[in-house]
Amino acid sequence: MMRALGRGSLALLLGWTASQARAANINNVLVEARALQQGNLLLERAENTTIAAPIVAGVSQFWDGNDGAWSSFAIQVGQKPQEVRVLPSTGATSTWVVYAEGCPSDAPTDCGESRGKFFNMNNSLTWVPNSIFELGIEANLDYSVFGDFGFDTVTLGFGGSGGPSVEHAIVAGIADTSFSWLGVLGLNPRPTNFSTFPNNPQVSFVQALKNQKSIPSVSWSYTAGAQYRLNKVFGSLIFGGYDTSRFLIPKSTSPNLTFPFYTDISRDLLVGVSSITTSNTTSSSSETKLLENGIFALIDSTVPHLWLPEQVCEKFESAFGLTWNETTELYVLNKTQHDRLVKLNPSVTINLSPVLPPASNDQAVAITLPYSAFNLNISWPHVETSSYYFPLKRAANDTQYTLGRTFLQEAYLTADYERSNFSVWPCNWDSSVDTPHVVAIHSVNETNSNPNNTPSGNGDDGGDAGKSEKKGLGSGAIAGIAVGVAALVIAVVAAAFFYIRHRRRKEAGKSMELDATSTSLDPVTRATAASYYPHKTSEENAELDSGARHELPGHQNFGMLEAPEGTQKFEMEGSDTVYEAGGKEKQAHNPNQVFEMDAGEHAGQVSPQIVIEPPTAISPHPGGVLPSPLPTPSQVEPIEDEKRLGYGPEGDEIRRN
Repeated sequence: MMRALGRGSLALLLGWTASQARAANINNVLVEARALQQGNLLLERAENTTIAAPIVAGVSQFWDGNDGAWSSFAIQVGQKPQEVRVLPSTGATSTWVVYAEGCPSDAPTDCGESRGKFFNMNNSLTWVPNSIFELGIEANLDYSVFGDFGFDTVTLGFGGSGGPSVEHAIVAGIADTSFSWLGVLGLNPRPTNFSTFPNNPQVSFVQALKNQKSIPSVSWSYTAGAQYRLNKVFGSLIFGGYDTSRFLIPKSTSPNLTFPFYTDISRDLLVGVSSITTSNTTSSSSETKLLENGIFALIDSTVPHLWLPEQVCEKFESAFGLTWNETTELYVLNKTQHDRLVKLNPSVTINLSPVLPPASNDQAVAITLPYSAFNLNISWPHVETSSYYFPLKRAANDTQYTLGRTFLQEAYLTADYERSNFSVWPCNWDSSVDTPHVVAIHSVNETNSNPNNTPSGNGDDGGDAGKSEKKGLGSGAIAGIAVGVAALVIAVVAAAFFYIRHRRRKEAGKSMELDATSTSLDPVTRATAASYYPHKTSEENAELDSGARHELPGHQNFGMLEAPEGTQKFEMEGSDTVYEAGGKEKQAHNPNQVFEMDAGEHAGQVSPQIVIEPPTAISPHPGGVLPSPLPTPSQVEPIEDEKRLGYGPEGDEIRRN
């Protein structure tokens, strides 16, 4: 009877053929096996040379938020997938989703929709709960928010968009209303350490994409988008690359300018802010210096504000006519202030450099924000009614200096975690450039024409998304190899089959079993048996044991229906009596007593002294109903021996088959 070849079956077939065909056929078989192995190696190498293309995350085409209008991105969480809208967080390492508890009874009627929709863990078949932990971010800004952490499948884009999925991704459910209004998609690839998983760091979303070869490198690029620019320009988020059409490199700045990651991994995107200037303000039409002495600030898209020193905020107040509200800790504007600033349209220029002061003029880059970038609205629960506000915060110390999401409306940020550097360039608002030009950031293990992977805004080092400088086998070559390997396998199997068939016809009428009285084997067969069954060492045990190959290694000495000594058995213990109905009598020779619940007058009542614990294993007798009495071991062994040796009616059937 022919059976499908499984793993290792080809090797066994070759070994059997060699022992029967002797030296005349063994060389041919070995040559074919080597060819098959070489074909598999070529296929494996072809797969390894394929480099993934960057992934462009799909925008939701919604403008969401209660502290401004932000371009959100669509993701799906769980099985069946639940679509939610989130904002990228350059500081978070996990994905946050909003629970329904995040909209209390006094929330606006559109709360759920404005928060990007809810996620219900009970509707996901793949949700794995963990525990409640702090989100582990923005502690320096005095935020202390907790999330209900677990693991689930996270997919980029709306349903049907074909975005990549990460299984067992870290997901935290939030219900806080004061910190992050929408959920977030964590971009930081650092692993997360949970006390519930000691010495077992959990992989981040970005790192998981790289591990499963969905992106070419551990890198990403992000700009928040600007509702006030052109015809409302949505944000851009790319994993493993950057879009040269979305930014410009000033002629006065070196195109190779990058910023090294800061040594504190929680503040890795740290930049030097050498100066901040403004012009055409309510106090002066000339240029005004808002920051003279340089500071270092963290770029963090998780929060919308600019967190700057108090003396710098006071200069903003004077230049823009702002008033600090101690209660709300916000710069809220009335309509008169807002209309005046819109008419003046002042701008703010933030000059960045890796070191302070800048080593040279070409080692600095200027990001200019028009007043429209600061012209935002804030609503419940921060204020009772929607109001204009200026997204500026007073920092208590230098650890709070932050350039938030407002800054990233006008800046394009690319972070390369394999080379530990990042770049910041001003956004390109040229309406004539409307075609994306995505360039891959290659892994440090790959060869490419741009060894530093420095983004070029002019498109002169670009290329189509996903193209690699390292060429692999063509699709035609791979297809040819696959066909050749398949043909080789078929030829080997066919040769073995026809040889077996020829032998059977030649020896028709002879017994196909070994003579039970003969224990001597020819040298070739003995060598073949010894190679596959090394534990058969003696001449007497040189026969092929049909039972041993079906047992787990190391258990050849146990009966087929018996477990090794010392393991739990689900059979009744020999002929000892089983006492039921109360279990008060004691067995003299059997400590493993079996008791059943008394179905008498106390049925249905539970004694307060009994502690009911969750089951630790599945009962072999559901419902407490015992099956028909099982045969004892002394009865099982003869029955099994009879089946194994082929005696009786069942054995006759086995031999016939």
